[in-house]
Amino acid sequence: MKKYDVIIIGGGHAGTEACLASARCGGNTLLITQNFKTVGQMSCNPSIGGIGKGHLTKEIDALGGVMARAADASGIHFRTLNKKKGPAVWATRSQADRDLYKSFIQKEIRGQQGLEVIDGEVIDIIIKNDAISGVELNDGTIIETKNVILTAGTFLSGVIHIGDKAFSAGRIGEKASNKLAKRMGDLDLMMGRLKTGTPPRLNGDTINYKDLIEQPGDEPRPVFSFLGNESDHPQQIKCYIARTNEKTHDYIRKSLDNSPLFNGVITGKGPRYCPSIEDKVTRFSEKQSHQIFLEPEGLNTNLVYPNGISTSLPEEDQEKFIRTILGLENVEIKKYGYAIEYDFFDPRGLTSFLENKKISGFFMAGQINGTTGYEEAASQGILAGINASMKSQDKEMWSPSRENSYIGVMIDDLITQGAPEPYRMFTSRAEHRLYLREDNADERLTLIGSQLGSVNEERLKVFNKKQNLIKKELLRLKELKIEEKNKVISASNFLKRPNTTYDSLSDLIPDFGSQKSNVGELCAIRIKYEGYIARQNIEVKRSKKDEEMVLPKIIDYSVISALSKEAIENLNIAKPQNLRQAARVPGVTPAAISILKVQIKAIKNNKKAVAQDAK
Repeated sequence: MKKYDVIIIGGGHAGTEACLASARCGGNTLLITQNFKTVGQMSCNPSIGGIGKGHLTKEIDALGGVMARAADASGIHFRTLNKKKGPAVWATRSQADRDLYKSFIQKEIRGQQGLEVIDGEVIDIIIKNDAISGVELNDGTIIETKNVILTAGTFLSGVIHIGDKAFSAGRIGEKASNKLAKRMGDLDLMMGRLKTGTPPRLNGDTINYKDLIEQPGDEPRPVFSFLGNESDHPQQIKCYIARTNEKTHDYIRKSLDNSPLFNGVITGKGPRYCPSIEDKVTRFSEKQSHQIFLEPEGLNTNLVYPNGISTSLPEEDQEKFIRTILGLENVEIKKYGYAIEYDFFDPRGLTSFLENKKISGFFMAGQINGTTGYEEAASQGILAGINASMKSQDKEMWSPSRENSYIGVMIDDLITQGAPEPYRMFTSRAEHRLYLREDNADERLTLIGSQLGSVNEERLKVFNKKQNLIKKELLRLKELKIEEKNKVISASNFLKRPNTTYDSLSDLIPDFGSQKSNVGELCAIRIKYEGYIARQNIEVKRSKKDEEMVLPKIIDYSVISALSKEAIENLNIAKPQNLRQAARVPGVTPAAISILKVQIKAIKNNKKAVAQDAK
């Protein structure tokens, strides 16, 4: 078989973004997946976005990725979350039609130039002299490459648990990648076990919606992609809200001995921010009820996803506790919930490019790096795809920063702190969230994507046109005047005030001629935040000089007696590239950073002395 610049293993959300990005950037790319029919499948909740996750989706889109456009083409219920707060934390979320989402992704992959796909199972990643040289398939086929992106999701030694039943699987109905997992275990890389789960799927025809709270989508509807508009959306539907009750909780408590989460069968750490219903009832015992979002899985199915009751209880216990809930007394369960344990790699073994520190050309992305969620996986996928393609062409790789993206925040968190539990993105993780907004993701990343090759000319033209309109409107708002009682102020200064909106200018300025697109709203957001962001940029510049001090690879933390044992252990694992990364390593205090600064200067001075002696 022919050689490839980049091979991607796995066709989940990380794998699809990785293979498309690699090909867009000019790499001759191959995607290997067990079954192409499952590529783009939403194995848990069919939704995209939410708090923090919407920001990631917009950033993927700004870099030329597919997730946002697929969400627009398949979204059947759209909302903007956190609307009562400031625009910095507004978060777009859509409920998707599973089939529409999957078909959109598959069509993109089929149409991508420079990308090929084969069905097959990879059982070995071939490594020679600490560098990738190819992969081996289950049928013995060897395919040569110098760059591999592993995006195996929950498939590495995956085990599904439903009550006392446990069986090998990557997800329900699909076999685990056990041979590849064994090979990975032989590589002496830092590995561990994590756990995630999913709720049962309900027959919507057996739900009594009259007893439930109706939740319509927003009007006007938000749009995910910077290339999209409302006309991209299919038919819209309503979602509903149900609640557990004390009877539900009592039954779950009585069933805990049957739960593999509580009887010691499952050892992997689960996601704190998306706990099972067993966890919720136990950890939040003071709560009398928990909210459940009943979300249809598509326009042509009666399946409903009950968001909020992930469980691994036995099938009979699932049926009994669900039927204690108002509106679900006679519900039929079509598919039972389950928990899944799987192998993951400690992300502290990766560089900021998502390349393994020990093996050249070996990139990793998605849940195998300890994250949870489609958006977190896809964000890693697009970054790994870009960088593997860059490396294959001997071009400089790129790593996003905490200052320019949530993707940068996530990568920095992972490679410095690891994943003691499944990592989920929240806006609270970002120090610069006033700047890292959904609305300006394209402003922050599209030009970078264009330079890397992941953004095409069409998207760049749309971006440049939008930026020109914003620039003109900002100038116009500075010139437009509003007469108040004793003074005249500019429209721009008016918009700096709390609770003022762009639309309200129409009532104050005759013949205002407002922008019909969202350009005016974007200008108003920019004006409101410009003072805060200016101060933030000063702080960033002030601290950047010290933070960017490079930590030499030869530094041996174990001989620095002034460091704590915890700091030494974690620094040796993470091997941070600079002081900024080191400051985020658990156990590294401000005092430890001062010690590291001294070490850097000592090593530099020693090198200078050696150079002088050589002369």
